[in-house]
Amino acid sequence: MPYLFTSESVSEGHPDKVADQISDAILDEFLRLDPEAKVACETMVTTGLVVVAGEVKSKAYVDVQTIARNVIRRIGYTKAEYKFEAESCGILSALHEQSPDINQGVERQSPEDQGAGDQGMMFGYATRETENYMPLALDLSHRLLRELSAIRKEGQSMTYLRPDAKSQVTIRYTDDNKPEAIDTIVVSTQHDDFDGSEEAMLQRISDDIKTILIPRVKAGLGQEVLKLFNDQITYHINPTGKFVIGGPHGDSGLTGRKIIVDTYGGKGAHGGGAFSGKDSSKVDRSAAYAARHIAKNLVAAGVADQVLVQVAYAIGVAKPVGLYVTTYGTTKAKGADGELLTDGAIAEKVNALFDMRPYAIVKRFGLQNPIFGETAAYGHMGRQPGTKEVQSTNGGSNTYETFTWEKLDYVDQIKAEFAL
Repeated sequence: MPYLFTSESVSEGHPDKVADQISDAILDEFLRLDPEAKVACETMVTTGLVVVAGEVKSKAYVDVQTIARNVIRRIGYTKAEYKFEAESCGILSALHEQSPDINQGVERQSPEDQGAGDQGMMFGYATRETENYMPLALDLSHRLLRELSAIRKEGQSMTYLRPDAKSQVTIRYTDDNKPEAIDTIVVSTQHDDFDGSEEAMLQRISDDIKTILIPRVKAGLGQEVLKLFNDQITYHINPTGKFVIGGPHGDSGLTGRKIIVDTYGGKGAHGGGAFSGKDSSKVDRSAAYAARHIAKNLVAAGVADQVLVQVAYAIGVAKPVGLYVTTYGTTKAKGADGELLTDGAIAEKVNALFDMRPYAIVKRFGLQNPIFGETAAYGHMGRQPGTKEVQSTNGGSNTYETFTWEKLDYVDQIKAEFAL
């Protein structure tokens, strides 16, 4: 019997995402000045106020006020009527030195022996149902809001848009777990006050979503996904009605409160640890990236159609305490006897291929570079690897690779290991 699966996304102007972006911008500035910096930065935003707190071990000084205001301005909170505005909001910093008790378990005489910054389990997931190996419902939810943000910033149409927005997409699947159709699309967007009736306002926003936003999203999709759009899709556009009060004035925001939006939209699993504001010694972040890299490369290599990878650590210990792989019964790889490999056998091969010690992960993906600001909205996974130019401390500039964990650079090694 067909079933439904739903994922959501939130825009860069959502209060929790404002907090994430401030935290990651502060992290990036520490790493720009001091690649060895250890940072755990949390942000809270509310009406007219930003509070930054956390622990830092670094020789660098970072101007928290300037960085926070730059992020808020870039997002689009630039008008007094938003009750949260880049130039006038208060900014309090309560950053303090990292606990030496934690640090002694992370930093070692030999860098290769660097211990995990905390205990816990992290997950990575990949599926063949989209070109970027992400769950379709989440991918479409992100696309809706990235395009809505682009429309807002262009200022040519839908000029009433404000920064806060949410989306949600429900996909109908067949019995054999194939996407069959888009069942429901939900878009809630903050907007300026309208002259006239609320009914007319809602009708205009609804029409614009369907005739401006949706066609722009569809223009970036492949034929397989386009076939899922149909005249039977149920749309809920600003279903509560008026949405003028939003952003940090409408709801306080906190770093790390959108971990499912940041990862796989509810598919696979999540270990519970947030990403933003944490340097790569915190395996909550770095090991989750590494697990995604493994899962994506396994699926791309043809080992299985769907893969979930779990890795777990003890604080202060370099080697993972466990690595688990499940393919949900979609394994394609066979052993020497011609039989399909068990998930345990796949995990054993993965363990041999990938060094999952924190130091190795950091070096493999360049995670001491200031590359995290771009991750803090529209998902940490499924993004296109690229480059970022950053001003160096000597007045020049450095170019860094971004979203390195999304590279398909282990496919050949995996094919060789699995005889594919």
